[in-house]
Amino acid sequence: MSQAQDTRPNKQEVEAGAAGHGAEPRGKRTEDGQATYLVAIAEALWEEMERDERVYMMGEDIGVYGGAFKVTEGFYERFGGDRVMDTPIAEETIVGMAIGSAMEGFRPIAEFQYADFMSSGFDMISTALARVHYRSGVPLPVVLRGPSGGMVRASSFHSINPEPWFSHAGGIKVIAPAFPADAKGLMKSAIRDDNPVMFLEHKWIYRRIREQVPEDPDFLIPISVADVKREGDDVSIVTYGAMVHRALEAAQALEAEGISAEIVDLRTVYPMDEETVLRSIEKTSRALVLSESYRFVGIAAEVASTIAEKAFEHLDAPVVRLSPPNVPVPFSPTLEDAYLPGVGDIVAEVQKLSAW
Repeated sequence: MSQAQDTRPNKQEVEAGAAGHGAEPRGKRTEDGQATYLVAIAEALWEEMERDERVYMMGEDIGVYGGAFKVTEGFYERFGGDRVMDTPIAEETIVGMAIGSAMEGFRPIAEFQYADFMSSGFDMISTALARVHYRSGVPLPVVLRGPSGGMVRASSFHSINPEPWFSHAGGIKVIAPAFPADAKGLMKSAIRDDNPVMFLEHKWIYRRIREQVPEDPDFLIPISVADVKREGDDVSIVTYGAMVHRALEAAQALEAEGISAEIVDLRTVYPMDEETVLRSIEKTSRALVLSESYRFVGIAAEVASTIAEKAFEHLDAPVVRLSPPNVPVPFSPTLEDAYLPGVGDIVAEVQKLSAW
């Protein structure tokens, strides 16, 4: 039997490719300078690898292939196999390698092909990554990143929102941005952070949302700072990730009915920016908490309880949660549409709140 040919570029080819490729990832901005969510993330990764030689990446198919969603396309040619490492399908091992190398002074970025597969590395994430820096006193600058969420007909094995699991781990910062500029600034902050960070990239947003994104290599957005995406007076909709876009669409529909909705984008799920959330509730006196993660023991439940505990005297109506039930994401388009909170669902819940 003939041996399979190794088609990966050798060191000389990598160096030659880097010289001709230029200092930018394969993903391109539009002619007017806008970047998609995917391109913004790729720029952040690229710029941080250019800035700090201790930063390296590992994951399944991120090198030669360029990643399942092509976020890292061109990275292997530019930085080589020592800094863009293709790994076996072994999530526990990937996390373990990241932890060990971080303890030795590196700043690893570990990609999961889908966020669903983080469950295969659960032990190393929850009992090692989340705790080693507490037990040892050694900084642990590890970034775990992966595409999360539904809305793309990917069924139950490629649509999960794992943020509740790892927000409960107690030692991991969890980020889930909704816009390209936020994604770039937060990714760069995550890579420079000396603590473990989980960065969830909603795959529905990857190529659908684009905007002007700063090109400053030191453009940073602080972790654990929420952002009011739309000012309003009558009700606060607190959410994150792809649900921000549905909330904004619902707010436009509500405006036609004379209801002014304020949209608070958490951006960082844990630790949560309570101050911005509570300030919005003090202003509007009504709260709808919207999430794509499960309803029971979900992120919406935590936000709602925080509002009830700390802003009760400002409320004119009960705090309402809108989240999917605790069942797997359906594959059928009709069922998935019914499963996930839609614009119509958001409008209906806000109408009920406004009637109080």
